[in-house]
Amino acid sequence: MTTTSNISEYQICQNCIMDTSDSNITFDERGWCDYCCNFESNIKPNWHTDERGHRKLMETAEKIKRQGKGRDFDCIIGVSGGLDSSYTAYIAKEVMGLRPLIFHVDAGWNTDQAVGNIEKLVDGLGVDLYTEVINWEEMKDLQVAFFKSQVANQDIPQDTAFFSMLYKFAREHGVKYVVTGGNYSTECCREPEEWGAYPGNDEMMIRDVHARFGQRPLKTFPIVDIFTYKIFYRYALGMKVFKPLDLVPFIKRDAEALLEERFGWKKFLHKHHESRFTRFYEDYWLPRKFGFEKRRGHFASLIMTGQMTRDEALDRISRPELSEEFLKGEFEYVANKLDLSVDELQQIFEGENKTCLDYRNKRWLIGLGAYAMSLFGMERRLYR
Repeated sequence: MTTTSNISEYQICQNCIMDTSDSNITFDERGWCDYCCNFESNIKPNWHTDERGHRKLMETAEKIKRQGKGRDFDCIIGVSGGLDSSYTAYIAKEVMGLRPLIFHVDAGWNTDQAVGNIEKLVDGLGVDLYTEVINWEEMKDLQVAFFKSQVANQDIPQDTAFFSMLYKFAREHGVKYVVTGGNYSTECCREPEEWGAYPGNDEMMIRDVHARFGQRPLKTFPIVDIFTYKIFYRYALGMKVFKPLDLVPFIKRDAEALLEERFGWKKFLHKHHESRFTRFYEDYWLPRKFGFEKRRGHFASLIMTGQMTRDEALDRISRPELSEEFLKGEFEYVANKLDLSVDELQQIFEGENKTCLDYRNKRWLIGLGAYAMSLFGMERRLYR
């Protein structure tokens, strides 16, 4: 029997390391959190990376090839230079035999390592790369507006640019298959919304934040609302999203080693470190301003899928991934790049925390859609 936790008392899962920093977490009589219980009861029995997964993988490959016959490419893959998207490109080309277009969105925060990884992957696989560069002045203005909004999820501007531009390009070029790196192996524990995991591109909320705090019009910045690409693109235009990593053995350490050996690809210290801004946001801003550690969810996923021990995760979470000196330098870098003084960014950091619900939003409608997806087995991760 699962019981609601008393958030006035600290508690941590006895199987993974999710804890009461998620105020809605619950634990059963074993001390296992609801994320672990959901993995065991809902994800694991329906996750097949054996011959059943391979059969479905190759069946889908044939569908994609037929759909893309006569075109320069038969699917599109958004690649950041990080592990999940890079390994997805490898599986698509080398295992499925597809002709993917590697699509990259440059929002101004790429690390040199990420750029190098993309170049090595593209050259090694012999595939085409298309890079879309976001207007920096508009990107910067929206990011500063989100800082001033005081919401936890400071990656909304980047995520919006990435997903919107990808789906916009796919629609304009008649691409029917978007192949993504979403997966259970490293992401079966979806961090809660209060940690900043706002569910999708909510155009209403984004525009309200910008209307209140932005300084320049967003003339070219791409904003494709979640309902546009989840419903209109998929059901009206027939666009499909495919996640091959859920159908193959995907072990983080092994995948990193393969990519390094085959292409000279270099692994990152931690998930999402391919973006300099996301690295700063997840390693400094979110834990120090809001008290939320996304690493808990990342490590919990690896624990549940047998890629990390709980003791290893507890050791890693006990200290920052990056040194204090490095993080101080990144604080200054982010401020300067956004045309803020260090003092101005510090004042924002010390301001009153808010949530996305403090702004106009379609959260209730998005939540209804998420519930429907869970009800019909389209989303098996615990979603809240």
